[in-house]
Amino acid sequence: MNGQTLQEELREGKRKSAKPMLWIAIISMIMFFAGLTSAYVISMNREDWVSFDLPPAFYTSTVLIVLSSITLFLSQRMLKKDNIKGSFILLIATLLLGLGFVWYQYVGFNELKSVGLFFTGPESTVSTSFIIGITFMHVIHLLAGVIVLLVVIYNHYKKKYSSTDMLGFELGAIFWHFVDVLWIYLFFFFYFIR
Repeated sequence: MNGQTLQEELREGKRKSAKPMLWIAIISMIMFFAGLTSAYVISMNREDWVSFDLPPAFYTSTVLIVLSSITLFLSQRMLKKDNIKGSFILLIATLLLGLGFVWYQYVGFNELKSVGLFFTGPESTVSTSFIIGITFMHVIHLLAGVIVLLVVIYNHYKKKYSSTDMLGFELGAIFWHFVDVLWIYLFFFFYFIR
C-alpha cells in the first residue's frame, strides 16, 4: 500500500464519519437545552417567579438569524453551481447578519435590565437567572458558530471548496443552521412559556 492510497482512504474515512459525528454532537446539545428549558418550566411554580415580555431587540435578532440562514443556504447553492464569487459574497453576508444577531442580543439584555430584570446580584430573581443561563449557553454556541463561519470563509477564500469538495462548508452550514433553529426554539419558548 503506497502513501497516496493511504491518504485517500483516510480522507474517505473522514468524509464518511464527519457528518454523523456532528449530528451526534447536535443531538447531545438538543438534550442539554431540553433539560435547561424543562428546569425553567418546573421552576415557574416558585412564589418568587417573575414573568416578562421579550424586548423588541430579540424580535430583530430573530429576523437577522433567520436571514443569515437563508444567505448561507443560498451561498451553498451557488457553491454547488461553482459560482465561487457569489457564494463568497453571501457567506460574508451571513457573517454580518450573525454579528448583527449578536449585537441585538446584547441590546435585548440591556433592555431587560432597564425594566429592572437583573441577572446577577441582589436584585436578580430565579427566573432572570434562568434566562441568562439558557441564553448564555446559546451565546457560547453562537460564538462557536461565528468561529466556524470564519473558518469556512477563510477556506472559501483560499479556494478549498468547489461543487465536488464541499464537506467543510456543509459541516459549517449544518452547525450554523442548528444555532439558528436553537434560537428560534428559545425565542418561542420564552414568548409562550411565562
